[in-house]
Amino acid sequence: MQRIACPERDDWRQTAEQCGFAFHTIDGERYWDERAYYAFTLDEIERGIEAPTGEIDAMCLELAGRIIGDERQLRSLKIPEAFWDLIAASWERDDRSLYGRLDLKFDGNGPAKLLEYNADTPTSIFEAAVFQWTWLEQAIERRIIPSRADQFNSIHERLIDAWKVIAGGQHLHLTGTTANDEDAGTLAYLEDTARQAGLSTTLLDIEEIGWRDAGGFVDLDDRDIALAFKLYPWEWMFHDAFGARLGEAATRWIEPPWKAVLSNKGILPLLWEMFPNHPNLLPAFFDDDPRAAELGTSYVRKPLLSREGANVTLVSAGVPLDTHAGPYGAEGFVRQALSPLPNFSGVYPVVGSWLVNHEPCGLSIREDESAITGNGSRFLPHAIL
Repeated sequence: MQRIACPERDDWRQTAEQCGFAFHTIDGERYWDERAYYAFTLDEIERGIEAPTGEIDAMCLELAGRIIGDERQLRSLKIPEAFWDLIAASWERDDRSLYGRLDLKFDGNGPAKLLEYNADTPTSIFEAAVFQWTWLEQAIERRIIPSRADQFNSIHERLIDAWKVIAGGQHLHLTGTTANDEDAGTLAYLEDTARQAGLSTTLLDIEEIGWRDAGGFVDLDDRDIALAFKLYPWEWMFHDAFGARLGEAATRWIEPPWKAVLSNKGILPLLWEMFPNHPNLLPAFFDDDPRAAELGTSYVRKPLLSREGANVTLVSAGVPLDTHAGPYGAEGFVRQALSPLPNFSGVYPVVGSWLVNHEPCGLSIREDESAITGNGSRFLPHAIL
């Protein structure tokens, strides 16, 4: 694994805007950054990232099957009891998952380590599936990178194939907070892949979903919402005004309710307990578990429901090295062993390993001068050399 400096395309911003990548710059700072790329060998991809991604996903599914019927474990994840039956029913029906992203520590010198699982509402899929592939093709054409370069990236094709299996030809509604540029762009991209799969679609803001008194969620045209993709976390839905009606509706959700279990960072200690000393896991414990003392004075403290690094603290030898502010933490914390990210001349990359329909199929790299990856961390493309 290398970080290789390279010239950027002089027209990349225009190219981004032409293909709908409106959030390439956030608050005046680069989000997309092609002044360097991360290079991997094929062996690093296949054996170092792809194979462990599939194995970790299988472990997570095995864990979910155990947690969903265990009241003690559901309480430890702080999932409201009112939704246990909703979660269990979706698991028993084998409701299908579209996609997810494992965030991994990887440097090519040892096994990939799971940092967290973005199982419910992972973003950065458009830039991973489409824009970094466009970069690869144009960078080869312009001799920015070697002509033999390739990329671990079949995300787009996998999404189209997955929609055909998951939707079964049904009309698809897609919803989220459309006022947010990143969320709107992600929804628009996923809608495009669904249409390429032959589905008819409706995109609407989460606040535009209505309720028919006879029972069921409806859109602005009073059309039943039978199948809905939501870029909106389950824990938010549980606490929204219409959350109490989730169990009454016939709507099938993507991601399904059982993903509320795997999107919770409480799975980190539960995975470690179930698969102790697994080479792709880091030791982890709930914050109030006496066994957390086994980590000593160096660890990462994470809220159960944190997103984009919010309220995460890195502690080394008892001293906080870095922390990100945010609204999370009241729900409780976990502690995970401190495993420093690789340092490439002062920047720290996290490897995002994508799964579509439970098949590993692509990478996204986010880097930052902070060792905590946050909302503004830059996205850099990758290549196989």
